[in-house]
Amino acid sequence: MILVCGGLADGVTEFVCARLEHRGYPYRLLDLATYPAGYSVAWTWNATGVTGTITGPEWALDLDDITGAYVRFIGPEGRVSRPGDAEAAGALQFEADAGLLAFVEDVPFPVVNRVGGGMSNNSKPYQSLLLRRAGLAVPATLVTSDPEAVRDFQSEHPHLIYKSTSGIRSIVRRLGPDQRARLDFLRDGPAQFQAFVPGRNVRVHTVGDCVFATLIETEAVDYRYASRDGLDIAMRPVRLPAAIRDACLRVARELDLLFAGIDLKETPDGDYVCFEVNPCPGFTYYERHTGQPISTALANLLNGTPHAA
Repeated sequence: MILVCGGLADGVTEFVCARLEHRGYPYRLLDLATYPAGYSVAWTWNATGVTGTITGPEWALDLDDITGAYVRFIGPEGRVSRPGDAEAAGALQFEADAGLLAFVEDVPFPVVNRVGGGMSNNSKPYQSLLLRRAGLAVPATLVTSDPEAVRDFQSEHPHLIYKSTSGIRSIVRRLGPDQRARLDFLRDGPAQFQAFVPGRNVRVHTVGDCVFATLIETEAVDYRYASRDGLDIAMRPVRLPAAIRDACLRVARELDLLFAGIDLKETPDGDYVCFEVNPCPGFTYYERHTGQPISTALANLLNGTPHAA
């Protein structure tokens, strides 16, 4: 039995559930939109590991019967509002979520993904160090709140982009005249600047030992927002060089991510540069554009079924 922790209002979670049904893999949904109402999670640690049960509306699971779990937490906007004191309800929700986080961190079956594996994404500079350690090249990077440091950095790397240093999603933009005129605002908080890397974007999804690479061709600096900028985008499957493929698998393993979205760029010289690793990738966008069986590989992983490459 597979445990899915998420909200059906989230398109990715809905897609995962649909794929599990299509494959005939039994699963139970812990609906985070209403959790903890109607659910109970109980476990104990002992000399042999973790034992316990999780129950929901009209179902109950023993931990020994679960082959894998898919976990995708949702924000407050996806929760069902509860009557009563809002502050007290928020505190209770936090306690319930914290208990569930601890639960999925220590259970004996595979979890996509454990919380600890995604912590590096909260600090992009720290994550870049881990990427280099795994054998992936990263762009020249500066994190600073000093406007002069940015000007000096740009004298070495004339074409720069800027983005968030945290796990909060941001739109990647070039550093142009308008942004340079506002550099003094950096003193209110640091930002991350990187040398612009020319070439073609490649999104890699690792699912266990499987690798799915998507080549993305567009003139947009941040292809995720190409349509917003009025630019076209084309996507197709691509085969990675063996060394890059192995490095992607290695970094996913070292970050303890059974499922990862890795952003690369292939330069005109054929080299590869890595920007970041997403521990909770919204993969449906890539699967629908390319037909790659990412969700099937994920379903097989959760069910303990070997995936045919």
